[in-house]
Amino acid sequence: MISTLEKEITLRFLKARKKDGFLNIISIFSFIGISLGVAVLIIVMSVMNGFRTELINKIIGFNSHITVKSYDENGINQNKLKNNNLKLISNDIIFSNSGEAIILKNNTSKGIVLRGYKSNDFSKLTIIKNQKFKGIRSHLDENSISIGNELSFSLDLKIGDKITLMSPSGLETIIGSMPKQKTFKVTSIFNSGLADFDNNIALINLDTLDDFFGFEKKERNLEIYLKNPNNIETQKQIVQEIFDQEFIYTWADMNKSLFSALKVERNVMFIILSLIIIVAAFNIISGLTILVKNKTRDIAILKSIGVLNKSIIKIFFLIGLLIGTSATLFGIFLGVTFSLYIENLRQFLSSTFNISLFPEEIYFLSKMPSEINPTSILLISICSILITIIVSIFPAFKAAKLDPIKALKYE
Repeated sequence: MISTLEKEITLRFLKARKKDGFLNIISIFSFIGISLGVAVLIIVMSVMNGFRTELINKIIGFNSHITVKSYDENGINQNKLKNNNLKLISNDIIFSNSGEAIILKNNTSKGIVLRGYKSNDFSKLTIIKNQKFKGIRSHLDENSISIGNELSFSLDLKIGDKITLMSPSGLETIIGSMPKQKTFKVTSIFNSGLADFDNNIALINLDTLDDFFGFEKKERNLEIYLKNPNNIETQKQIVQEIFDQEFIYTWADMNKSLFSALKVERNVMFIILSLIIIVAAFNIISGLTILVKNKTRDIAILKSIGVLNKSIIKIFFLIGLLIGTSATLFGIFLGVTFSLYIENLRQFLSSTFNISLFPEEIYFLSKMPSEINPTSILLISICSILITIIVSIFPAFKAAKLDPIKALKYE
């Protein structure tokens, strides 16, 4: 427990006098350094969390949440689709297939991945419900194709244009095997927000795709769209138990390396930015050491009137803790405020200095993402206060070891 005497002496020592001007400067810099370190950590973590969330939303908005691929020669057992557990976790369950083809447009050729969906399943896709989607949403005819926004730019295509696709599967003729070619009409253009998808994937009718590549119906995949795609591992286990003989993979499995890299980057940024707090906290050691030196006479008097060493330790420990805690709280306020209004700040700086911050054509996000995570803030606060506690220990014990006789000898 902290006694009233210890509290009063702590507050008295915190009040600066004119002759302690240099000590004031050190304390102010310690406060500012810790506050800025905490604030920057919160802002960076919030932006990285926001970017990760936006990226996940775009990926699960374009890809199926869980895909079931059959190893059985008879294909996926459709009786399993009636399973109650599957119905509880899923919104939509549709069949699809995919293959690689080459687009021929004028003198340009480009490799592309074709995904096939049934005409009545096309409108169920999340990407079709996107506000940036252009063209026919209701169905996908046998000669229709839906292409990405980036692909339409690179090949100068618009709705109504016709393109030719060439399949790797060939037709046997009297002169040998010839690759299949088929002309499609662009009936819609989608925009997933990710250039890799928009430039390399196109959607066509499932029956047309099977015929174009020579696939059989039993080779079709099952795409499962979940009610809660974020809780992916638990739901993957449920699907795996239902389709125990099939190969199961999720959106997280397909992008594991990407999210692993983001996690490593976030952890490295946390460590690097934590050094700001550590450097600022070392100023507390300097400030408390100088304070001990300046208060040598006061400490000697306190000891001579019976104040215990542990009370001296508490007093100087409290001074360092109060500086660090108040700086951490102020840093949290700054960090949360900036995180909430970071998009407004970006727009203000962009318009004031006529510069492009976080350009949409590079990051494919219309605004700077920010997601405040209370757990991250708590972790940052604990780390900051722990660092403050550690650096306050040495000066506090140094003050307690002061010999009052030597300290008052030359007074």
